[in-house]
Amino acid sequence: MGKGVFIHRSDSIYDDSPAERYQFPRQYLSRVSACIGDWIVYYEPSKVRGSKGYFAVAKVADVVPDPTAKDMFLALIEPGSYLDFVNPVPFNGALGLVERGVLNTDGKISGRAQSAVRPLSIEDFNRIIDLGTAEEGDFLPRVDSEVGDALREERVPFIHEIERDRVAYLGSRLVRDRLFRRRIVTAYDARCAITGLKLINGGGRAEVEAAHIRPVERGGPDIVNNGVALSGTVHWMFDRGLISLADDLEILVSRQANDADSIRALVNRSGFALPPAKLADRPHPGFLGWHRENCFKH
Repeated sequence: MGKGVFIHRSDSIYDDSPAERYQFPRQYLSRVSACIGDWIVYYEPSKVRGSKGYFAVAKVADVVPDPTAKDMFLALIEPGSYLDFVNPVPFNGALGLVERGVLNTDGKISGRAQSAVRPLSIEDFNRIIDLGTAEEGDFLPRVDSEVGDALREERVPFIHEIERDRVAYLGSRLVRDRLFRRRIVTAYDARCAITGLKLINGGGRAEVEAAHIRPVERGGPDIVNNGVALSGTVHWMFDRGLISLADDLEILVSRQANDADSIRALVNRSGFALPPAKLADRPHPGFLGWHRENCFKH
């Protein structure tokens, strides 16, 4: 097993769905196969306009031939492992390169940095995870790459301990819910998509909640396209199928609601859910369709 970086573009020509699968040609088979059972980080190249940099983490469950395309393969993502970063991490930010494994012996960026799939060291993985999931008040362990010779004998077991800490962190439901909420609240500017209200309490915390469109317990991933910002009461109604959304974000009210008129009175004047600022963060039709078919009371 080994960690890796998978390059994914929002305008990719490949049949990718980052929370489910990653399509790649045969030339990368050995590199991707080395990641089976381990974690990878998704990266969008800086040459892409509005690049997200390193934007998510996921665990590779298996690699299989793509039944629909000759000489193509699919890395299958372990269900529930995908997690959007709350902070996109640039390739070369204020602290310099975060993926230092792309440097050659002369300290310059090598051709390896252009590879669509490449191995990732534990140190670089930890650094990217720390930056991508950092929250005010977090005190995650750090790996200092500038250790002195006196510490080198203890470095290997220390890094393995740090790695276990990160994996446990990424698997914690409490942590994932907190990071998912922050990602959704930021995407919707702390505004309820249904009512249009933006309420902030005296402590600066938004009233709005992060709702999974397809719930985690029913196979829904922690991806921004599977989320929507909703006020508490609206969230309750959404989870119970009293309201739903069409693919064009038209707000649907259940005929089975005992007070449909009052529900419609909560809806913003447009009759459509207010979308996130970025088109890429918009709810995915696949998740919306699942909610209408499995939750919504028609």
